Amino acid sequence: MIHIVLYEPEIPQNTGNIMRTCSVFKMKLHLIEPLGFSLDEKHLKRCGLDYIEELDYTVYPNWDAFYEGKEGQFVYFTRYGLKSFAECVFDPEQDIYMVFGKESTGIDKLILKGHLDECYRIPMRSDARSLNLSNCVAIGAYECLRQIGFNDLSDREVIKGEDFLLKC
Repeated sequence: MIHIVLYEPEIPQNTGNIMRTCSVFKMKLHLIEPLGFSLDEKHLKRCGLDYIEELDYTVYPNWDAFYEGKEGQFVYFTRYGLKSFAECVFDPEQDIYMVFGKESTGIDKLILKGHLDECYRIPMRSDARSLNLSNCVAIGAYECLRQIGFNDLSDREVIKGEDFLLKC
């Protein structure tokens, strides 16, 4: 299974977008507190999340509570990574945990220090501080899916029909 891990996310709109991404890609979401927002229904609706019923997510009080007992491939997305995420080879035989940090400061340095070989950077302009968190998650998630063959995700339009454009 593919897992998206958000370490102390701060902006509800980003988390809402990531929740939608996880839902449509059939990925489990892990939220590590403290969160910079409330997860009540009112706030989630404001983020535009209309897939909440189909989303598999868990909230943890801290990193240790999340990390305890987890096994699989851990990939840390950080601006401090010494390798491009394009160098990451995702292993479909294991659970894959893609970890992303909070918007203001990223993943705690002490966590990253213990996993330097699994830290990856998304290439960007050298004078830019960072990309938007929800965009980073989408980039990482899609690359992971591309490498493992998109699992059972649909590559055809099924809601309006494959021939929708032919009916114009």
